[in-house]
Amino acid sequence: MKAMKGYEPRSSSSCAACKFLKRRCIPNCIFAPYFRSDECKKFAKVHKVFGASNVSKILVEVPEEQREDTVNSLAYEAEARLRDPVYGCIGAIALLQRKMVELQHDLAIAKARLARYTTATASATIPSPADILNSHVSLAPFPDFSTCSDFNDSFYLSSSSPSQLLSRSETMDDFIQIPYIF
Repeated sequence: MKAMKGYEPRSSSSCAACKFLKRRCIPNCIFAPYFRSDECKKFAKVHKVFGASNVSKILVEVPEEQREDTVNSLAYEAEARLRDPVYGCIGAIALLQRKMVELQHDLAIAKARLARYTTATASATIPSPADILNSHVSLAPFPDFSTCSDFNDSFYLSSSSPSQLLSRSETMDDFIQIPYIF
């Protein structure tokens, strides 16, 4: 067996997987290099989400040099799935993407204000810092992602008569407001 980074050869103690599964740890245990004896919680989370049998099948299929990264990925995904059972790690990714868009918008505003300040400085009229912060920058506002609880109501008005149906262009504009996960 190859020596793994951060892995010391076992003494007489079982790996975390065998401890958790209450079985005797054999010398060529597939879990031993990746779930040390003091990482019982790590294995418990992975086992709860994926199952020990599935994890062992995955580890057998993956080349040995990629197994440590695979186990770390499984542990991260299991932790995320236990925190957010619906979206798992995709929910965290979507949250980070939204934050990135907000920060890009803030950066664009800051760049526009800086450009306005440098233009004003070049023309020898120096505004006060309060004027710069309170000045209006003509950028599009950050989009508001509204919820779509009454989604069907956005297509029809209160009456169902054909004369009161929304036009095609009005209906298409409603789709712009629906957020989605990449």
